[in-house]
Amino acid sequence: MILVRQEIGDVLRDFRQQQGQTLRQVASRASVALGYLSEVERGQKEVSSEILASVTEALGVSMAEVMRRVGDRLAVLEGIEDAFPDVVPDDLVAEVEPELSLR
Repeated sequence: MILVRQEIGDVLRDFRQQQGQTLRQVASRASVALGYLSEVERGQKEVSSEILASVTEALGVSMAEVMRRVGDRLAVLEGIEDAFPDVVPDDLVAEVEPELSLR
């Protein structure tokens, strides 16, 4: 089963790690509890739009970019990436497909 909260968490973690930031740094800037942000990144907790906005601001990325990336990942997981060839980058397909075997 595909869980949107898992994909949101994966995308947030990817952005954070690409920037070399720690969970503590992002949680502090977003005014979110460290444990809660950790659970969000692991897909264990749903994130409200307000907290998502705070976290994306702390990461310096737009919510639109986060949601576009989530949508791209969902397309790959649902096997419809070929239906939107200009939308889903090939590198994302390569990144997400191995995760299918872990779920």
